[in-house]
Order: sequence, then structure tokens, then C-alpha cells
Amino acid sequence: MRSLLLTLGIAMLLSGCSTSKGQVPAPVAEKIPHVMTLHGVTRTDDYYWLRDDERKDPKVLAHLEAENRYTAAYFKPLKPLQDGLFKELTERLVADESSVPYQWHQHSYYSRYKEGGEYPLISRKGADGVEQVMLDVNERAQGHEFYGLGGASVSPDETMLAFGEDVLSRRVYHIYFKDLASGDMIVDVLENTEGRVVWANDNKHVFYIAKDLQTLLGYQVYRHELGTKQSSDVLVYEEQDDSFYISLGKTLDESQIVLFQESTMTSEVSVLDVSEPLGLFKPVLAREEGHEYSVSKLGDTYYILTNWQATNFRLMKVAIKDAADKSKWQEVVAHNPNARIEDELVLKDYLIIQTRENGLTRIKVMPFNGQKPFELSFDEPAYVMGLDVNAQQDSNKLRIFYSSLTTPEAVYEYSLVNPDRRDLLKQDQVLGGFDASQYRAERVFITARDGVKVPVSLVYRKDKFNKDGTNPLYQYGYGSYGYTVEPDFSSSVISLLDRGFVYAIAHVRGSEMLGRPWYDDGKLLNKQNTFNDFIDVTTALTAQGYGDKNKVVASGGSAGGLLMGAIANQAPDKYFAIAAHVPFVDVVTTMLDESIPLTTNEYDEWGNPNEKTYFDYMLSYSPYDNVTEQEYPHMLVTTGLHDSQVQYFEPAKWVAKLRDVKNQWYKSDDKVLLLNVDMEAGHGGKSGRYRQYQDTAQEYAFFLSLLGMAK
Repeated sequence: MRSLLLTLGIAMLLSGCSTSKGQVPAPVAEKIPHVMTLHGVTRTDDYYWLRDDERKDPKVLAHLEAENRYTAAYFKPLKPLQDGLFKELTERLVADESSVPYQWHQHSYYSRYKEGGEYPLISRKGADGVEQVMLDVNERAQGHEFYGLGGASVSPDETMLAFGEDVLSRRVYHIYFKDLASGDMIVDVLENTEGRVVWANDNKHVFYIAKDLQTLLGYQVYRHELGTKQSSDVLVYEEQDDSFYISLGKTLDESQIVLFQESTMTSEVSVLDVSEPLGLFKPVLAREEGHEYSVSKLGDTYYILTNWQATNFRLMKVAIKDAADKSKWQEVVAHNPNARIEDELVLKDYLIIQTRENGLTRIKVMPFNGQKPFELSFDEPAYVMGLDVNAQQDSNKLRIFYSSLTTPEAVYEYSLVNPDRRDLLKQDQVLGGFDASQYRAERVFITARDGVKVPVSLVYRKDKFNKDGTNPLYQYGYGSYGYTVEPDFSSSVISLLDRGFVYAIAHVRGSEMLGRPWYDDGKLLNKQNTFNDFIDVTTALTAQGYGDKNKVVASGGSAGGLLMGAIANQAPDKYFAIAAHVPFVDVVTTMLDESIPLTTNEYDEWGNPNEKTYFDYMLSYSPYDNVTEQEYPHMLVTTGLHDSQVQYFEPAKWVAKLRDVKNQWYKSDDKVLLLNVDMEAGHGGKSGRYRQYQDTAQEYAFFLSLLGMAK
């Protein structure tokens, strides 16, 4: 690599710019103008050359390696701090952690870790109570820098295991099959898939989704017969609309294979009788633009969760034979403009509904036998609960999970016959002397600039907080795709709280924390609300004494990295330091390129910039396009060379542009700007139970050292 750098020295232009701890000069990327004109607007991208879809260009790799050396030099003096944090984070983990077993057919299934293992053992026990390790993921991962396990699926007769593997971190999986009686792998291998199969009842046919290797979209469903070559597999469905994702599942009674076809605003469900694997998928109801629905089956009836004439969704039921006729749908749970129905579970004698109202999840049980409905409730100010694994439809028990900012995740089992009975099956242990009574969580509402009240979840250590504006504040956010960042427990956050931080989750618009309208008000031509909310939360929290306005750090990843890029441009003075992980920052250029993974699926989220209205609006906030001559916060930017969601060149270009501005206009500026490129990982960062905490330790060391809290 040393000779390679010398050969390509002209590209690196290592000028007299600022150095990291006086050691390695910051790499300055060569400027090669790439001109793009659309809708009468000309943009010049000087760093477009950093895109290499093959990830083999020596010049590009040399630049990324130079960035990594610069970052490594910065962190070298911080190694004792970073190592100490990693030790602290991982020592809270129970070495032999295991999941709560659940009964399916004749076995009880679970996963567990062995001491020191990075990956789980996928296991089961029969009536004799003897454990069978179906898959030791540590053995499969051996020799791979990255390893991702796809879906693990057991055949209906429980004799075969199918599982997916990704060793490149591009979320493209090979599927393998294992004979559970002999322990031998069979010869069948399915390549370039989504990573999981759904079994037909004959135990010899499986269905899987194939990926387009350019866009990385799963768009074809194939049927495979065990013992045959993949080249002989039968294409049974191909999605023609590249704005749709597809996925496969089964009804709870295992009578139908379900094909889900979903875009941001429209969905369709198709089914296939599981006993007739050579048949065709048939839609429950043909897709209608703007209509989203899902289906649960009970006998000859479908329960349909739908947004038809119901922004926050309602639950309907209909005889299966009449499902395509909406006039025959009967309302079971009415639309509530103040509560979003998020999920439903249909058991033989009970209907369970999960809703979110005023930002808090609720679970309501509605017996079919006339028994009075009842609700499962908890009394903490900010928490999350949801339906856990409930694998049998003919059951009078219900499993849920529960967690809060101060309560490690617990799994409870309710007797639906006796709703006053609740059994705690398991609560995560936190080693290292964690005492929940030392911490306090709060839930506050902050009034944004347009008068809308934004929910915020807060947690801090009681003896280190006086609400006097002296605490460092760590603020996290996401705000896209309707995804809600839950106020659940994170053992890693303890390392911040014990050092006096207040930890805040800003539930900004673009999530569904306050229902579907909350999402709609933070996407497309309303996207700026997401950024305004986050900034206004920062302003209010510091004004109210929750944090020192000079010690605010912020973090977000992926679409949350877009949020970080936007606030860095729009309110740099509000933030002392920012961590942007795998950030989506080159919005306009990416959304104009349909060859980039996920682009076409996301027109309903961001807009299609081929239309001038969306082009202009996206251009107004795109972080890369709005880098300007101003002083930015300290920034740590991370990415993975093999990222399949946000391509590595977005953050690489962004850092190059930020550094150019810094070098040209702020030569006396001592603000830190780092890019860390994991040359082996993808969107999710490092794999492995322990190794993933290396990234957290790096971020925490970055913030703590800058704040003078390294000791």
C-alpha cells in the first residue's frame, strides 16, 4: 500500500492542512469537477470520482485508506480510553445469555451464547429435554471478517434446517440446508437471495426471494425442490414495480404462504395454499394506490388491518371467499385519530390489538367468548412493549416484551383466561453493579417553532443531575420511514449516564411516535420538519436546564445520519460534536440514480427529483449540496465499504467537501473532522456480539475526549 500511495500521490494532495495530534496530515481529496444539470440548475460535484461500484479502484481505495490512517492517528492517544470503554460495555453482558424458549410442533426452540462466543447457538429441545444444537454460528463464521446470519427456518416435519449466510455485508445471502438427524449439510445451495426460505407442507419444496445484484432489490420469488439444482428452480412471481419491496411468510395456522408486496404508501398481500406448492399466488385484494393493508387468518376468516378510510388504520374482518370485495368487510376495531393500530394477533379465542397513543404502546385483549376486554398496562413515563413470539394459534397464553429507559427488557407471559396472572419468564441481566433505582426517566413535550409539540424521552443518573444546565447532553434522533426509535433500555448508555450525561431521544416528525400523521408530516415536502424538530428540542432542553448548551453532542445513523448532516449545516452552533454513522447525505444525486440500491423504492419517502418540485425541495436540505463556509462542530463520520443501504461514497464525498471548506476558510479552526471506513463491513457495522461494541466505544471516546472527560 505504501508504494501504491506514492504512485497515486498526485491524487492525495497532502498539503499543509491541519494534522491529527501532530502526526498524520489530513488527506485532501483531488478535485475533479463532475457537472450535472437538471431543471435549469447546474451542480458541480468535485468528488464524484470517489464512487467505485466495484470497490477496486486503487485511487479510491488509497484515499479511503488515507482517511483511516488519519482517524487511527487521532485515536491512538485515546486507545486506553477506548479500550477501557469497550471493556466496560462488554462486561455488562451475560456470557451465556439465552432467549426464552418457545414451543413449535414437537420441540422448544431458542438461541444461546456460549462464553466468549461472538455468535449464537441455534438450539432446540424435545420432550426428553436433551439439547440439540442445530447450528453453531461461531463455526460458520470462522475465518470471515464479517458474518451475517439470515433467516433460520425449520421444515414442518422438523427434520431439516435452512439458513442464510452473508459474508460480505451486502445483505445478499447464500441459503444452505442441513439434515437435523444426521447433522450433515446437503448439496443444495441457493445463491443471491434475501436470506430465508418458507417451507411448503410437503417438506421438499421451499420458496425464496432472489435479488437483483445491481439494485440489491429482492424482486423475484422462486420455488426450489430439494435435491435439484438452483438453475431448475421455477419463477413463481416477479415484481414489476421497482418501488415495491417483497417478503414471504406464513399464516399463524400454517395453512397459507403469504407474499407481502409493499411500497411506502401502497401494499398488497397474495397467498398460496401451503399444501399445493405447485400452485400460484393469488392476491387477497389487488393493490390500490395509497391503500395499505395486512392480513391475519383464523379459520375461514381474514382479519385485515387497513388504512382504507382510516389514517391511523382500523381492523376489519371478512370471509376469505369475499376478501376482494371491500363492501363485505366488517369493522372490528374502529379508526381512532389519536391512536395508531400497529399490530394484531389473532388466536383461536382471543384478538389482541397493539396500539400507540400519545407515544405510548398499549396492548388490548378482546376475547371472542364474551369475556370483558382488558388492557395490559405499565406505569413508567416512557416505555415500549410489544408482541413477543406467539407461535401457536390454539393458545390461551400471550407473550409480550417490555422495556424502558431504566428497565432491561423483560418477557412476560399472560394467562388470557385469568388476566390478573402475569409470569415473568425472563429479564435481561446487566452485570457490573447496575441498579435501576439510581436512574430516572422522563417524558417531556417540546414546542417546536410551528407550535407542534414534540415528544422527548430522557434518562439520567439521579445523583449526577440537578437540572441546572451543567450536564453534557447526548441527543439521538432518526425521523424517517415511519420508524419509531423506542425508549427502551440500552446497557451501553449507562456508560454515559454514569459520567453525568443526560441522554435524550428526540421523537421527531418522520417517525410514527404520534401516529401516521406524525410520519406524513416529516417526509416528502414536509421533510424540513424533521430537522427543525431536532434543533428545537436541543434549544429547549438546554434552556430548561437539562443540558449545557456548550456541551451538546448528537448522534444518528443512516437516515438519522441525514438528520445529522442537516443540523450540522443549519444549526452548527447548537452542537459541540456530532457522530454521523453511515449517513445518507447526498440526497439529490442518489435519488436521481436508479442503479443505486433502494433509490426507486424511496420516491414516496423523499420524492422523485426528476420532478422539479421535489428536486428543488430536496436540494434545499441535502447535506452534501449545502456544505457552506461556516464553522462546523467536531465530527466523526463512519461508513462501511460494502454498505448496501447507503453507499460508502456518500459520506466519503461529504467529508472531503467539509474538509475542503475547513482548509480554505478556517485554517485556524481546531475542530476535528474524521472519517472511519470499515473496509470489511456494511450498513450494520461490525458483526459479532462483542465486536459491535467497538464502534460504540469509538464514538464515546470521541465525545468524552473532546469534552475533557477522558478520565
